[in-house]
Amino acid sequence: MLSVRDKIRLKHFSIRTERAYTSWIRRFLLAFPGRYPRDLGAPEVEQFLTVLATEGQVAAATQSQALSALLFLYREVMGLDLPWLDDITRAKPSRRLPVVLDRSEVRSLLHQLDGREWLMASLLYGTGMRLMECVRLRIKDIDFLRHEIVVRNGKGAKDRVTMLPRSLVEALGRQIEKAEAIHQSDVEDGYGTTWLPQALARKYPNAARELGWQYVFPASRRSMDPRSDLETRHHVDEQVLQRAIRQALRRVGIRKPASCHTLRHSFATHLLESGYDIRTVQELLGHSDVSTTQIYTHVLNRGAGGVLSPLDR
Repeated sequence: MLSVRDKIRLKHFSIRTERAYTSWIRRFLLAFPGRYPRDLGAPEVEQFLTVLATEGQVAAATQSQALSALLFLYREVMGLDLPWLDDITRAKPSRRLPVVLDRSEVRSLLHQLDGREWLMASLLYGTGMRLMECVRLRIKDIDFLRHEIVVRNGKGAKDRVTMLPRSLVEALGRQIEKAEAIHQSDVEDGYGTTWLPQALARKYPNAARELGWQYVFPASRRSMDPRSDLETRHHVDEQVLQRAIRQALRRVGIRKPASCHTLRHSFATHLLESGYDIRTVQELLGHSDVSTTQIYTHVLNRGAGGVLSPLDR
């Protein structure tokens, strides 16, 4: 498993991808005990993935992730190319309409939050960022003069620019002051570094201590970086906001199966309701294809007032 991790880190994959891939590879090997990976090939991969789909009833995305992990093992680590796996029983992908809150529900939800959690939830709804894009936000990527936020390394390893809501400028400034105070305390204690992508860490050795590279929402305590074994200040755990959102939904009585990502869906839907061009919304969301953004037009068309029932005529 060490060679798998080495190869993943050589390709600069995220720590989440590393954990997911090593977990799937471990499960695959445990499914065929006593046999070496080189003795396992396409038939075993087909059997493993078919069992996931038929007996495990996993989602299509989960099965696809498992397949990607095994292809990485054989192609990148072992240097073997598997034949085309035509006989795999793939989980049928589903395309569901996103859950969207109306404006009054968003207001009620935000009123149940305060402090850091309120600010993070407001950013999700006010900018269209994903949850992990929000918790990974760095101080240097906020431009108060231009009222812009640069979202770095989003889905598909792409950067994009979204707006900085003017109503959040003051609260975001206070949060950055808190992050700066935490960073200064870490420096005085002999620490003060944060995680940087490997190439940047080598090119700019001192950047990890600079204020601009610190997270806007730092963790409450320092932790050991699993790759460098250094004690650093990471970003806040995303589960902090997820729990706060779940509790707020219960308190306000919203019965929809909403989550942090629902605020991003609501951002896109409300922009389209306000008459903004779908291409503009596509750019703000960071979608590669406008067809991905078009799902929100279906939400608009299927709303309670989107179509007049023939009975009402």
